[in-house]
Amino acid sequence: MPSCNLLLINGPNLNLLGTREPHVYGSTTLADVEAAARQQAASLSVSLATFQSNHEGAIVDRIQQARDEGVDAIVINPGGFTHTSVAIRDALLGVGVPYVELHVSNVHAREEWRRHSYFTDKAVAMVCGMGVYGYTAAIEFAARHMKTAAREKL
Repeated sequence: MPSCNLLLINGPNLNLLGTREPHVYGSTTLADVEAAARQQAASLSVSLATFQSNHEGAIVDRIQQARDEGVDAIVINPGGFTHTSVAIRDALLGVGVPYVELHVSNVHAREEWRRHSYFTDKAVAMVCGMGVYGYTAAIEFAARHMKTAAREKL
């Protein structure tokens, strides 16, 4: 039985991974990322659900649903909503589920407007600029961090 429940959320345009600006985001597809994430989660004895939407409200709804499902941590790549979505931020804070913010590219080395995030100041951790390997790092951290947190509660 998994000792930790993780939710991986991908925001707008991440369904285009592998074809969208491969010089920035690489050639690995979201399906490939999700398959690798599920395999990694199984090897860490954690459960993993995945979700992608181009719609802000759908992401808010999925975050709210996570609390009712007993999700222990969220790994979120908010995509373009990073710089605009107070609604997603409020949902994350409202459910009280710790989260790791994730970006494929190094947002700090890109356009000035990409450097502002509505999520970083409340995230347990932030991973960026590691390409799709960032998913591996974020899931590893979330799984191990949440397992440690659960043991400390005992």
